[in-house]
Amino acid sequence: MRHRDIGELMTREVVTVPGNAAFKDIVRTLTEHQVSAVAVVDAVGHPLGVVSEGDLLPKSADQGDFLRSLPAPEPREREKAEGTRAEELMSAPAVCARADWTVAEAARLMEAQSVRRLLVVDEADTLVGIVSRRDLLKIFLRDDETIRHEITGDVLDLTLHQDPGAITVEVTDGRVELNGSVRFKSLIPVIERLCRTVDGVVHVAQHLGYAVDDASLP
Repeated sequence: MRHRDIGELMTREVVTVPGNAAFKDIVRTLTEHQVSAVAVVDAVGHPLGVVSEGDLLPKSADQGDFLRSLPAPEPREREKAEGTRAEELMSAPAVCARADWTVAEAARLMEAQSVRRLLVVDEADTLVGIVSRRDLLKIFLRDDETIRHEITGDVLDLTLHQDPGAITVEVTDGRVELNGSVRFKSLIPVIERLCRTVDGVVHVAQHLGYAVDDASLP
C-alpha cells in the first residue's frame, strides 16, 4: 500500500527573501506573488524561518488611534511591530519536513508546532519546497474508484490475502462500506484500520461477519 508523499503535494517554486529584506519589500513580494507567506533563507538556501501576513500585521495594529484604549500587545508582538527586516519579523526557527514524508507525518508536525505550512528541505537542509494545510487536503480529491481499487487490491488481496469475492467494497465520496465475511474475527479491526489509512478515505463502515471467534480460543 503506497502513501502519497510530501514531494508529490508540495509547491516547488518557493517565494523567498533574504534575512535583511526590508518590511516594505516583503509586503511587495507577498502581493506580487499572491502568497500569504515567504520563506527566509540564508546565502546558500538554508531556511531560517517564515514571514507570514500574520507576522506583519502587528505593524498595522501598532499604528492605531493612540487616543483609543486598546489592549497592550504581547512582548513578541511588540518586537514584530518594531521590526523592519525579515530576520526580526520571521517566525523562527523554520519548521521543516522532508520530501519523502507521508501526509500523516506532515500533518502531525503541523499540529504539534501549530503552524500552517512546512518548509521542505533535502539532505543538505537546502530548501526545495513548501507544503501547506491546503496541499495536504488534496489527497481527499482522489476519486472513489481509485480508492476502491487500492482497498481491494493492496489491502485485501496483497496485504491480507483475503478472497476477493468474500468482501465487497463500496466507496462514495471517500466513505468506505465493507460487506461480507472473513474467517477469523480478529481480522475485522485490522481490515478496518488498514482501510482508514488509505489516502483519500474519509470514513469506514464495516458489516463483516466471521466464521471463527479466535479471540475466545485458548
